[in-house]
Amino acid sequence: MTTSTTQGSEPSSKSPLDDLERRRAEAQLGGGETRIARQHEKGKLTARERLDLLLDKGSFQELGAFVRHQVKGFGLENNRPYGDGVVTGFGTIDGRLMYVFSQDFTVFGGSLGLAHAEKIVKVMQLALENGAPIIGLNDSGGARIQEGVASLGGYADIFLQNTLASGVVPQISAVMGPCAGGAVYSPAITDFVFMVKNTSYMFVTGPNVVKTVTNEVVTQEELGGADTHASKSGVAHLATANEADCLLKIRELLSYLPSNCEDPAPLAQTGDPIDRADSELNSIVPENPNKPYDIHDVIERVVDDGKFFEIHPDYAANIVVGFARLGGRSVGIVANQPAVLAGVLDIDASVKGARFVRFCDAFNIPLVVFEDVPGFLPGTDQEWRGIIRHGAKLLYAFCEATVPKMTVITRKAYGGAYDVMNSKHIRGDLNLAWPTAEIAVMGPKGAVEIIYKRQIADADDPAATEERFIEQYREKFANPYIAAERGYVDDVIKPSETRRVLIRGLEMLRNKVASNPRKKHGNVPL
Repeated sequence: MTTSTTQGSEPSSKSPLDDLERRRAEAQLGGGETRIARQHEKGKLTARERLDLLLDKGSFQELGAFVRHQVKGFGLENNRPYGDGVVTGFGTIDGRLMYVFSQDFTVFGGSLGLAHAEKIVKVMQLALENGAPIIGLNDSGGARIQEGVASLGGYADIFLQNTLASGVVPQISAVMGPCAGGAVYSPAITDFVFMVKNTSYMFVTGPNVVKTVTNEVVTQEELGGADTHASKSGVAHLATANEADCLLKIRELLSYLPSNCEDPAPLAQTGDPIDRADSELNSIVPENPNKPYDIHDVIERVVDDGKFFEIHPDYAANIVVGFARLGGRSVGIVANQPAVLAGVLDIDASVKGARFVRFCDAFNIPLVVFEDVPGFLPGTDQEWRGIIRHGAKLLYAFCEATVPKMTVITRKAYGGAYDVMNSKHIRGDLNLAWPTAEIAVMGPKGAVEIIYKRQIADADDPAATEERFIEQYREKFANPYIAAERGYVDDVIKPSETRRVLIRGLEMLRNKVASNPRKKHGNVPL
């Protein structure tokens, strides 16, 4: 029988339950109330508050709450807070198992030491072994200098786990504060990176180093803020308004994803009829082939309930990628965007599309392509920066993918870009075209200027002659029926029927089995 002790007594004289509660309370406080208040003043939540928003209420189970560093020297032997600056464990999102870690900036600035790294590695290994997503909430000052090479080794241990888990379980990173130096490479290896505007940043070298080396003067926000990485570098897939928005968007993204590479994505209930027709689609493509339209309007009219979760909306906007549902099933959407650069493929669009296609293929999410592409972007800048190599990434991704793949050609499908955008020749399963489709080596005007150059020059009325040849070319080549005659297009459909045909196609392909030749792995043109 234990007896209670008076306040102020040594902890050892208290009951074991009292001692447990004291230690738990200490762990919950992290760096203390003063530092928590400072975190709130910056507009940031604490590590535990973030997990409360991310996970289903009451579902979080902490692991390693009482872990402490074992470093002696540098004054650290007398400063050994519980948890060592990171909260790790598991919980659920919409009832599904998730593994999480959340760095605590109130403890050592969230800096990573050996014990800190070991906690993260442990939950990552559990995620891999149990087939569940891993979500990392990053808010760290970087490597803990006092621990020297042990902290660097800790980062490498995490990078290895990221790499081993890639393609096995979804990995999502949220950068909710500083993330600098070697710390940036863990998020970079993961599948999706979220950032928070005005309070998070990522860079390999900070503004001071940049100024010293290159004499450039730049702020943290300009160099590595959320808007910078969401629109210029493409490192961030989404820049969110605040931390709550970030965490809710992560929950929404996960609703489209399977728990691992062997499980199916969750099937959602929808009241949107499978055979719903949308007559507005019949006139959405302008009669003038040079006039733009917004591909979002097409996507939202076809998918369930008009809901489209776009990825990388601010980067390489000439291609649109994201998740939606058809008949309740998750699909990955890849679409050229005629409203931006006429939907042309350039370096950034190719890389963006390729990475998304490979993610969907890794996790067995069917692909739906909306194609309206005039070709690859010409110019010395693109050629010298390697459009050949980068454009090949998108081609490689579609060729390699074994998931169900369906394409709808809404208008232009010219040149090599026709091949790249999931053509029948690279294992497209169901290839459809609208009557407005133009499938040809190049656009009518460019083709006529080459084929009939001499006849146009010798004509009494060159402009009228050129127009006549353009019309002849369009009738003979720039339509979907020549491709349909050869079987390169499976059907020419009314635009209003697109939803019904795609859902039926998805059902037809539900049990698709395809494989690639046996090999260790391919050599994608990185």
